[in-house]
Amino acid sequence: MKLGRADFPKVRFSLLVAVLMLAAGVVAVYVSHTNREAAQAARDGTIAERNEAASKLQQVRQEEADIRQRSLVFKALEARGTIGEEQRLEWVELLKDLRGKYHLADLEYEIMPQRQLEGNPTGGFVFYASLMKLHAKLLHEEDLTRLIGDLRKDARALIRVRICNLALLPAETEERSKGLANLSADCEIDWLTLRDSVAR
Repeated sequence: MKLGRADFPKVRFSLLVAVLMLAAGVVAVYVSHTNREAAQAARDGTIAERNEAASKLQQVRQEEADIRQRSLVFKALEARGTIGEEQRLEWVELLKDLRGKYHLADLEYEIMPQRQLEGNPTGGFVFYASLMKLHAKLLHEEDLTRLIGDLRKDARALIRVRICNLALLPAETEERSKGLANLSADCEIDWLTLRDSVAR
């Protein structure tokens, strides 16, 4: 069926409706696409905000756990007297007790002046070290390991052994001939304490 000029006025309204419907469809598709993109952008933004909040929460929880752990360490150090002024008199008493406990034939020591360790303060505290030069006569090697173990356990300071040299005593020495000691030990030991950097 062919349409001529005479038929145009008859279909004009239908064509106009069809064009309007096509335009409305195009607008609807455009609006739908725009709304979808806006919704996707809003969703992505919400996910990003949620992830950022979760990350910040995780960071806060980690910092809280770190603070709790440091607090426990600080309390343990404080309880054993490592924080504050050094307790030299107590150190001397401890060494005297250990000499008797292990029946050492000889125990001599010299504690050098306290010095600040190099480096930045840790959490507002500064480490100080007092070097002790120790000479002992031992029956066997275990006497030395026990002595150092007890120092680490009981001293009101942190104990850091820098060096220890063991040597067999000459056979003619009095201690060896009487079975009192077989070895001599020469050690350098740091007694470490912490002090508030503000209160120095």
